[in-house]
Amino acid sequence: MIDVHCHLLPKVDDGSKSWEMSLEMCEVAKRDGVTHIVCTPHANDEYRYDRASHAKTLAELQEKIGNGLKLSLGCDFHFSFDNIQAAIADPKDFLIGEGDYLLVELSDFALSPAVFTAIEKLVAMGVHPILTHPERNMMLQRHANDVLRFAQKGCAIQITANSLTGHWGEGPRKMCHWLLEQKAVHIIASDAHDPKFRPPVMSQAREIVARTYGNEVAEACTQGNPAAVVSGEPLPWFTARRA
Repeated sequence: MIDVHCHLLPKVDDGSKSWEMSLEMCEVAKRDGVTHIVCTPHANDEYRYDRASHAKTLAELQEKIGNGLKLSLGCDFHFSFDNIQAAIADPKDFLIGEGDYLLVELSDFALSPAVFTAIEKLVAMGVHPILTHPERNMMLQRHANDVLRFAQKGCAIQITANSLTGHWGEGPRKMCHWLLEQKAVHIIASDAHDPKFRPPVMSQAREIVARTYGNEVAEACTQGNPAAVVSGEPLPWFTARRA
């Protein structure tokens, strides 16, 4: 499995608090069957995103863990006005690896028409947004059809593995299933922050999807599509039901 959303880098945001914690998270991921992790530090008002510094930290972590787990660099990109302007000016500062995919985290408190306009502009530039954990977003929980609109506009939809297992409560779990029923889930990721409470594990969620929606969907969401993301290729399995 490939995890495209993980707060693995130590001491850069609200994820791993130490090198020891990052190494433990890597071991947890490997035991769960994860072979590649995209490290995605926050870029928001609280945590400044320094690509060069993060790349240096990632290289050091990769050296410490050796060849058993591959690491790439991305960004948990809060879709604020300032961030949007920065991404339009120079998107490569925020994209996953050397590709053209961007993790997009929306505000919990507002969803203006300007958000859809900005998405359209980024897509027109060749950026492929990935909408992160809509099932945990308070606005999108109340307006679930908007998630389908994002998919229609070219966004891949990423849900959190432990939302499917009930970690975030019944509401997010049910919304995950609704999105899967609408064929509007393209990626499952851990959004891990630590080795225990929010660990980098995906296998249980993959099993739930395989049992309920079939092996093809489970494999696409945990292997095929994430592999395309890290290599900068088109998603091999993408559906966008009309809202």
